[in-house]
Amino acid sequence: MTNATSASIRAAVQAQRALAQELFDQLRRDGLDEPGVSRDPYGAGEQRGHATVTKVARAMGLEIENDVAANLYMTMPGQDRTAPRVILGSHLDSVPHGGNFDGAAGVLSGLVAVAALKALGVTPTCDVTVMGIRAEESVWFQVSYIGSRGALATLPDGALNVRRIDTGRTLREHMIECGGDPDAVERRVRHLDPKTLRAYLELHIEQAPSLVAAGKSVAICTGIPGNFRYPDARIEGRNDHVGLPRRFRHDAAMAGAEFAVAMDAMWADYDARGIPMACTIGKFHTDTSAHGMTIVPGAFHFSLDVRAYDEAVLAELDQKTDAIIAGIEQRRGVRFHRGTKARAAVGPVDPTIKATLKQGAASLGLQTLDIGSPASHDGASFAECGVPIGMIFVRNENGSHNPYEAMEIDDFLDGAAVMTHWLMTELTR
Repeated sequence: MTNATSASIRAAVQAQRALAQELFDQLRRDGLDEPGVSRDPYGAGEQRGHATVTKVARAMGLEIENDVAANLYMTMPGQDRTAPRVILGSHLDSVPHGGNFDGAAGVLSGLVAVAALKALGVTPTCDVTVMGIRAEESVWFQVSYIGSRGALATLPDGALNVRRIDTGRTLREHMIECGGDPDAVERRVRHLDPKTLRAYLELHIEQAPSLVAAGKSVAICTGIPGNFRYPDARIEGRNDHVGLPRRFRHDAAMAGAEFAVAMDAMWADYDARGIPMACTIGKFHTDTSAHGMTIVPGAFHFSLDVRAYDEAVLAELDQKTDAIIAGIEQRRGVRFHRGTKARAAVGPVDPTIKATLKQGAASLGLQTLDIGSPASHDGASFAECGVPIGMIFVRNENGSHNPYEAMEIDDFLDGAAVMTHWLMTELTR
């Protein structure tokens, strides 16, 4: 690290308070959809968000670039432009009626860190790129990490043909409207070669109340879970009269209920053994076009998200889910149609980056927690390709994916200071 002290680094970051607040306020206006925001991916809300940060980055003198998936790159040139670069980033889209900080805080912390380096008169040893990533929130297209996988040429086959849940139009169509080149994405044109990336760092609001409970502003991530998902699964039974004896029934709703209870029991077992995982059934309903009080349901619809921090655990959960379904089918005379299966790999955090982030926080006088991310993040896409990753979590009162996210700007600046300290430690001489 140069002669800059922890105090001077913190002061340089604190000096960006007005920049950060103005950007957060504008991003809220970009996606305002009371009571929260809806910065729809490959849509108007996300487009406005990208335009907002592009304008600020250009005023900062950063180099601006877009890739075939319409991701945004804002680069501070380093001393050696051929050296592997560092990417600081996150996404700018939100869930429908979501909060303003989920995703956006990661992009803005990158800009704040770069602004602090400039204020300190530092030219990093390699390029530092702030990345505004497209379409991380899978609720819209029901595909994980569209932007980061598009940049790394790892987007699953067929993803460009999926349809956005609100418009019914394909990802391909939406991408074209936002300046992307889906044909190049389909040909796996790679904008980011993992060999040219030194590290990927992401700051994010915390999504569980760990920091709130502990009274600390910042945590260091220990890992990003992988998952398997069934976005549109259904159970096929048979519509019958309510007076039909149980032994003759093919009740899809009861099969769904048994499935939910069995999955929760599986989760409880892993929890009792201290093995972190999570299971979520987001959609869970009978067929609204045919159900009724006096009809045994012949169809039941659900979605499933199962996640864990270890690939072996995830594979075991996958097999156990198969066994649960097979047993229910046999006992109840129903058929599960799981539809398209989505998969995302576990994102292990680089131990050296994690240790350096913790040391930097301590140098800044910040006490931290070590916590596993409860959610998926674009960092997992980079980790899957062998890029070392690190994550910083910032205290947030009300979780995420809701309009009442309550990150304080002081806590955000603490997280940005930890990121800036890492850059000063690793990229200056």
